[in-house]
Amino acid sequence: MSEDFHLVPLPADADTADLLEALGPMEERPPESQYCVFRSGRERFCLPVLDVEEVVDWPLLTKLPLGPAYLVGIFNLRGAIVPLIDIAITEGRRPGLLPKYVVVASLHSETHHDDIRIGIAADEVIGTYSVNTEDLLEQAPENVPHCIGMLRHDDRLALVIDLRRMLEVFPGPSI
Repeated sequence: MSEDFHLVPLPADADTADLLEALGPMEERPPESQYCVFRSGRERFCLPVLDVEEVVDWPLLTKLPLGPAYLVGIFNLRGAIVPLIDIAITEGRRPGLLPKYVVVASLHSETHHDDIRIGIAADEVIGTYSVNTEDLLEQAPENVPHCIGMLRHDDRLALVIDLRRMLEVFPGPSI
């Protein structure tokens, strides 16, 4: 045990104020939030973990005839049909080179009884990061309208996705 560590007994009649005094001053920490960071194409993206339902391996897809190019297809996730969108479609993926994962996001809806689920194609899931408010940058590149800012992590930047904007830019089928 470290020599700096000492247990100090408190009297039996100690109250909450005595306990707080024994603990010492509390350090102020900025509020933290968690983000799931993933790569789609050459770009890193992230979503708040509260918007991410789960990450699954690439599923068996059903293609939709005459669907937009970014709509890869739909898949069954435990009885729920989920549309799958490739947000890296502008990069022109090579044929036969499919992403490996799907980030299933859930958009909380006030008008519908159920949340809206959407799958986002991901080549790599980098991880979940706890970040402070100073790690979030409010500006996003103008050519990425579905993003509302950037997240600084591991000396890299990830674009923060806004699910509502993403559904405006990449409208998928309402299932």
